[in-house]
Amino acid sequence: MSMSKLQKTDVSTQPLELAREVMLIEARAIEALAHRLDESFSRAIALILQCRGRVVVSGMGKSGHVGRKIASTLSSTGTPAFFVHPAEASHGDLGMITEQDVVIALSNSGETGELLAILPLLKRIGAKLISMTGNPQSTLAKASDIYLDTHVSQEACPLGLAPTASTTAALALGDALALTLLDQRGFSAEDFARAHPGGNLGRRLLVHVRDVMRQGDAIPSVAEDALLSVGLLEMSRKGLGMAAIVDSAGKPVGIFTDGDLRRAFESGINVMNTAMRDVMHAKPLHIGLNQLAVEAVELMDHHKINGLLVIDQQGKLVGALNMHDLLNAKVV
Repeated sequence: MSMSKLQKTDVSTQPLELAREVMLIEARAIEALAHRLDESFSRAIALILQCRGRVVVSGMGKSGHVGRKIASTLSSTGTPAFFVHPAEASHGDLGMITEQDVVIALSNSGETGELLAILPLLKRIGAKLISMTGNPQSTLAKASDIYLDTHVSQEACPLGLAPTASTTAALALGDALALTLLDQRGFSAEDFARAHPGGNLGRRLLVHVRDVMRQGDAIPSVAEDALLSVGLLEMSRKGLGMAAIVDSAGKPVGIFTDGDLRRAFESGINVMNTAMRDVMHAKPLHIGLNQLAVEAVELMDHHKINGLLVIDQQGKLVGALNMHDLLNAKVV
């Protein structure tokens, strides 16, 4: 959008018009880049897959910010990577790079002085070099083992000065590299979760029932022939709002909940001479201790219940949990 067009635009709509134009320019830049991908991209993927070291990403200024994000995305999707500032590389950080590494260097012009200064040293080390630049005739492009073209027809900045479309294109290309590598490595959701143990996905895919269940003396359980009064004391002490009824082998044969207690009182049952087997729900729902905690959430949601019994491979009662335990574990 030209400055003259902006000057003729109504003041109340000018910001929205400019914002939309910025987004469209950047979208067109990415679309053009997608259509321009060629065998150089495939060779870059092959080179990184063969890499026995790490991927080292480097760039100055805005390219450096994009480079940090690319390194982070690579690392979290199965390709170990880190960022090295090119200016710091000349002052000792070059020692972080080995001959087994692949370096990805970002520079829209391909003539960034700090990057060019370390090119001879990278060659001496023996690291492979992939460049991402908008200038195929640049010093950086010509010095690279593989050159990835990131040129854009125009920047989104109305002045044509601030790196905008060019950095967006470089970022998109970095994502394309990372996610293509993810696919080629067979990187799974579980692998991603292990790299993100503190996030939602990590908790959903890494937290198991055994990690959140009550166990040992914290499990509310009574025998089949125990009186209801004993079951009520057990429920009160353990605070789970339920009690498991187990047979002589320690296997759950029933469950008694707060809701069952209310119904028992309403029907006038005598708690002092009624056995638990007479008021329990037989064949209670249960879950295995090695199942994911999120499966417990789904089971409880589906059956509209607030607690579950946990069994081992032999079917014996080894734990119990309720929705509060899952909330505390941030699985819900």
